[in-house]
Amino acid sequence: MGHCKSLEYQHLPAHKFLEEGESYLTLAVEVALIGLGQQRIMPDGLYTQEKVCRNEEQLISKLQEIELDDTLVKIFRKQAVFLLEAGPYSGLGEIIHRESVPMHTFAKYLFTSLLPHDAELAYKIALRAMRLLVLESTAPTGDLTRPHHIASVVPNRYPRWFTLSHIESQQCELASTMLTAAKGDVRRLETVLESIQKNIHSSSHIFKLAQDAFKIATLMDSLPDITLLKVSLELGLQVMRMTLSTLNWRRREMVRWLVTCATEVGVYALDSIMQSWFTLFTPTEATSIVATTVMSNSTIVRLHLDCHQQEKLASSARTLALQCAMKDPQNCALSALTLCEKDHIAFETAYQIVLDAATTGMSYTQLFTIARYMEHRGYPMRAYKLATLAMTHLNLSYNQDTHPAINDVLWACALSHSLGKNELAAIIPLVVKSVKCATVLSDILRRCTLTTPGMVGLHGRRNSGKLMSLDKAPLRQLLDATIGAYINTTHSRLTHISPRHYSEFIEFLSKARETFLMAHDGHIQFTQFIDNLKQIYKGKKKLMMLVRERFG
Repeated sequence: MGHCKSLEYQHLPAHKFLEEGESYLTLAVEVALIGLGQQRIMPDGLYTQEKVCRNEEQLISKLQEIELDDTLVKIFRKQAVFLLEAGPYSGLGEIIHRESVPMHTFAKYLFTSLLPHDAELAYKIALRAMRLLVLESTAPTGDLTRPHHIASVVPNRYPRWFTLSHIESQQCELASTMLTAAKGDVRRLETVLESIQKNIHSSSHIFKLAQDAFKIATLMDSLPDITLLKVSLELGLQVMRMTLSTLNWRRREMVRWLVTCATEVGVYALDSIMQSWFTLFTPTEATSIVATTVMSNSTIVRLHLDCHQQEKLASSARTLALQCAMKDPQNCALSALTLCEKDHIAFETAYQIVLDAATTGMSYTQLFTIARYMEHRGYPMRAYKLATLAMTHLNLSYNQDTHPAINDVLWACALSHSLGKNELAAIIPLVVKSVKCATVLSDILRRCTLTTPGMVGLHGRRNSGKLMSLDKAPLRQLLDATIGAYINTTHSRLTHISPRHYSEFIEFLSKARETFLMAHDGHIQFTQFIDNLKQIYKGKKKLMMLVRERFG
């Protein structure tokens, strides 16, 4: 019959040896079921293990060609009961060897075949088959997503299971099939959930099942199945706990998905995951993904929240934000401030957390970022305070004239200048201590001499006043530091200068002269400086000739 395109199986009676109702077809089906259900140990080697899977799949696909009638359903029932109650010959018996070939693929076929006729028996078979003992004996807890976990324990414990990833995906398929079938049945869903939590050890497979359950629960043609949604959420929470302390490239996707799932379940689910965030998320995830999404307009609209519910949810988000900022101020402080904007006390608390962490745990980059945010929100004095703290962490050497922090330094000085003379006087000593780069210092100096400090102060108030004097503090200190930086940089450059940099060096000296000349006695200082160079570096004849040509 092999050449026929479509096969029709018929019951051909065999009169001599068979009991009533039996035929070659019923015998063939029964033998196939007995064979598929037999307990057998996983063989050694990749080829034989693949052959085990292939043979099983071929036989099942042969069985799937047969349309089940009442006679065949009786045989299915009889064999299913035998397999559950049998001793060591059955792969679905109560106790099996831990290296026994798993029954997931076969059980999935039995489940779908028996479900319309005997749901109770179908679930018994599928739930019994969910076990994967070979993993339980080596790693009862933790996340087995990454193959190296298996590889490290397998060789010395049992023959390598080369087809393990395929087996785990079949286990996942069996679970997914049960979840789909159990929609609308609370008791069955709870049983399937327990089985998944007990038997599946890979976070990626549990995540797939959570997603499957979510899709089945929220099909467009019907109201969401709340029990199945809760199963989906429960599995998602398990994935969060499993992957919290391990590196997982899908982690951000998983966190975002969980928030979506909790939103569908309802406001109490969102509140719950925020209350227990520390068992599920890192502080960064909790603030930048979870709380931010919960507080978004789209979530509030999706949940149809009234003012009271909105405030309760916002309060939980603020509490979470402050806890995260305390635990990890470097990565969470800015998110915490943003989330607490609408609550004065929470915002003050977040700001205080930043101030406390500024002296020890935060970099100048983080502090400048938060300071700029503060200015943008209309808190210039707070922004100034954070900018001064950031300056204490900064150190720009003479040759770092393209450092990314330069823009922040210029911004901090401009902010101080806009606030007034006192603020500028307080920040200049910090600038002098932190910045040794002559061109940056001269830029700050030039900007400070163009307008009066506090000319456009707080609330747009215009201050009447004269330009600050370069002969008095604080600008005198900045001018001296800038001249000193030019002198030090010049000597540093001359130590390793090559002829191709001579013209660039002469331009640098021209800039230096502009700064020298800002001082009351600058002309004399610059002349002495050039004379010193000509004396100390007289060996560099060509360069000194260029210096004489330009500066005398």
